[in-house]
Amino acid sequence: MKKRYYFDNNATTPVRPEVVEAMLPYLTELYGNASSAHAFGREARHAIEQSRETIARLIGAEPDEIYFTGCGTESDNIALAGSMMSAPKDRKGLITSKVEHSAILKTAAKLGREGFTVTFLDVDGFCRVDLDQLKEHANGGTALVSIMHANNETGVLQDIGEAAQIAHDAGALFHTDAVQSTGKIPIDVKRMGIDMLSLSGHKLNAPKGIGVLYIKKGISVTPLTYGGSHERGIRPGTENVPWIVALAKAAELAMKDMSEEAMNLSALRDRLETGIEKTIPDILFNGRDVPRLPGTSNISFPGVDGEALLFSMDLEGIAVSTGSACTTGEVEPSHVLVAMGRAPKVAQSSLRFSMGWGNTDEGVNHILKVLPPVVQRLRSISGAV
Repeated sequence: MKKRYYFDNNATTPVRPEVVEAMLPYLTELYGNASSAHAFGREARHAIEQSRETIARLIGAEPDEIYFTGCGTESDNIALAGSMMSAPKDRKGLITSKVEHSAILKTAAKLGREGFTVTFLDVDGFCRVDLDQLKEHANGGTALVSIMHANNETGVLQDIGEAAQIAHDAGALFHTDAVQSTGKIPIDVKRMGIDMLSLSGHKLNAPKGIGVLYIKKGISVTPLTYGGSHERGIRPGTENVPWIVALAKAAELAMKDMSEEAMNLSALRDRLETGIEKTIPDILFNGRDVPRLPGTSNISFPGVDGEALLFSMDLEGIAVSTGSACTTGEVEPSHVLVAMGRAPKVAQSSLRFSMGWGNTDEGVNHILKVLPPVVQRLRSISGAV
């Protein structure tokens, strides 16, 4: 069987063995409902509160500012819709950007249909949100500004501190979707001026199905679902204790390994890009030469269909992506690359390589060996060469 190499860590990450080990007891002998008053329940409650403390440390928050959800999308939905529903009646404005994840874009669009005023900011050719445009639009009618920390397709980092300051100067709240950046680079919600932050477990080596929404103390958010008083009413529903414990363990490992991991991934990414640049002509880097995540690289190969390239690489044992996994199957070109000014055909010729825990030089060497002939073959078929 051909060896396979995984380069799609922005879609999801493998669960680390230490994380599995930490969560297993809560699937077997420690199975109590955290809302129960007996010893089984108290054990589960203790595990949740300990986990809350660990995850708070990861982002510089207080434990009682951490709310467990089912995923990053749910966190984004609660942050946007819940805070807009709680905003003063004279603040109906929501500002976000054109390169957000669909969890933000579709929620914002729905709020627009419900009578809120939604503004989508432009980005430049490097995927950086236009903060001058944010200054123009943020005013006394703005309730919330939501700008993602790291773009899921390009890995480009936004100036969250500056964006939050502009929002606060207008009297608005600031939310960031930090699903891609949490655990990969340092985050301090207080220093960065963040009022709400979304993160997801499966992006940092915990299982799928667990997320967190940070809400700064004193901020009012209307719940979107109703039931019990779990998570102080913001997210009712029996807590998923094994997955919460797993996320806390992943957070603990991220805090310990972040610096070394970032250095290793940056070196791998740079070697990959340099090797591709030397062997394949006429390519375009999307989001290079600006601050970005250590392990993310997005490259356009004009003259090649991105889907054909993805499947050809898969046959060679390499898992990559043409963009966000949440929009796989859509025929439209990436909204992120189009917003950056790429022509639709060029956007559709792009691949995202995203590295994480477990990636090594061996995988990069394999890509550098098989990618050039694959691109040449597909360009020959399309008539590009």
